[in-house]
Amino acid sequence: MSSITRGRIGCQVNYFVLQHQLDRYTDPLQPGALRGVRRFQTMTDSPPRTGRPHPGTEGTRTLLSDPRTAIIKLSLPMMVAMTLLTLYNLVDAFWVAGLGADALAAIGFTFPLFFIVIGLANGLGIGGGAAISRMIGARNKAGADCVAVHTMLMMVLLAAVVTVPIYIFAGNLFILLGAGDAAGPATDYARVLFLGSGFILFTNVAYGILRSEGDAKRPMYAMAAGAIGNIILDPILIYGLDMGIAGAAWATVLSILGSMLILAFWLFVKRDTYVSFSIRGFSPKRSVIRDILRVGLPASMEQMTMAATTLLLNGIIVMVASTDGVAIYSVGWRVVMIAITPLIAIATAVVAVTGANFGSRSYAGMESAHLYAVRLGLGIGAGIAVMTFIFAPQIAAIFTISDGAARLAPDLTAFLRVMCLFYPAVGFGMFSSSLFQGTGKGLNSLLVNVLRTVVLTVAFVWVLAVSLGFGLEGVWWGIAAGNIIGGLTGFAWARRYTAALLAENGGA
Repeated sequence: MSSITRGRIGCQVNYFVLQHQLDRYTDPLQPGALRGVRRFQTMTDSPPRTGRPHPGTEGTRTLLSDPRTAIIKLSLPMMVAMTLLTLYNLVDAFWVAGLGADALAAIGFTFPLFFIVIGLANGLGIGGGAAISRMIGARNKAGADCVAVHTMLMMVLLAAVVTVPIYIFAGNLFILLGAGDAAGPATDYARVLFLGSGFILFTNVAYGILRSEGDAKRPMYAMAAGAIGNIILDPILIYGLDMGIAGAAWATVLSILGSMLILAFWLFVKRDTYVSFSIRGFSPKRSVIRDILRVGLPASMEQMTMAATTLLLNGIIVMVASTDGVAIYSVGWRVVMIAITPLIAIATAVVAVTGANFGSRSYAGMESAHLYAVRLGLGIGAGIAVMTFIFAPQIAAIFTISDGAARLAPDLTAFLRVMCLFYPAVGFGMFSSSLFQGTGKGLNSLLVNVLRTVVLTVAFVWVLAVSLGFGLEGVWWGIAAGNIIGGLTGFAWARRYTAALLAENGGA
């Protein structure tokens, strides 16, 4: 038998056996699951006999260590990287704010469309990464390699499909969305930004693959390089070359390109990662694609539902206020995302750690990782909330520095002081969604987010802002209430799911 044939059969058989045993024997609602888990243990405790076992990497050893230790080790590098991204976002907002309120509103109208691309990229990275983590937990390197190759090829196909239509129809979309005077700047900004869709997709998939094998340091380096590059390019392109808001978009695209080249070198040239890429003898496997999409598609839809929610909220804001309200929401929500970046870093670790523990059938370890992350998020969220409430006027002043945007400062201060109230509750919902993603329950994660962002948030906003006539303040309070109640509901569901797994498998 040729090496090509062996590679094809090995990839297919290893993946097929692992995934179908997982599906059949680890669902807590499936009769006879405990007996199935014991059978599954005998099949996956050792690597497949296709050569010498892979010794693993420092990252995979971290991933399979004590869950709480793994959460910290994987979270800290991402916190550093996201701190630099936070600094970039502050600098970017500072330079863009100097262009006036129309520029801020243009970004607000562009954000939902750009969020679709980000959603597809994150979804594919999360889906592929979660599947790889489960393979690592099951000590199945051949299966992990198979997932990695499929994820990359799916990324190439998606990049080819997503860029052209959004680029062509951007102008018409902004007119339909009611951008008004901001339609022109929004189109200029969006067309440049969407040219970099392929770069965005690649970097997110690469980040997902590296984090899935317990390597959080290299994503940190790549993200830091991109953030620093963007900080340098922003003033040069926006003001130095007088490119305006299009200069901000070009700075983003070029910095992401730099990150992409660094990641490509590690994955395809240096090749010292746990997973390896080879298309020799490759043929698509429905079982692999299905497992990636089982988490990746709902994760992408989660991002899209958030984009849809933003569109709905923009519409309600215009109804009860004006495009100034959209500018406040756009800038304010950017501050919110900056504030919760440490929690987002923890969430990326929860996906990998719970996925690895699920793959190795350590359900107690999976529970330990989830609860530890929630406690950590509660403390961090509360601390950030207090600081935000105290320094809200100063933060608002930074983001409304230009004469054209200065009038937004009081309303932005009010927005920040209401939003910070839900920061302590963010981890309950976010980390529960990460648990579902790590264990392959992507639909559960999607339902949690739909309930939180679409059903509860929009409902509360409509009642408070429109029905009860509280205007913009009602919008802000509705967003906070929907996020708090939705997050706690997701946590309750995750606890029930984990308890069922433990009960069915003897508390292991």
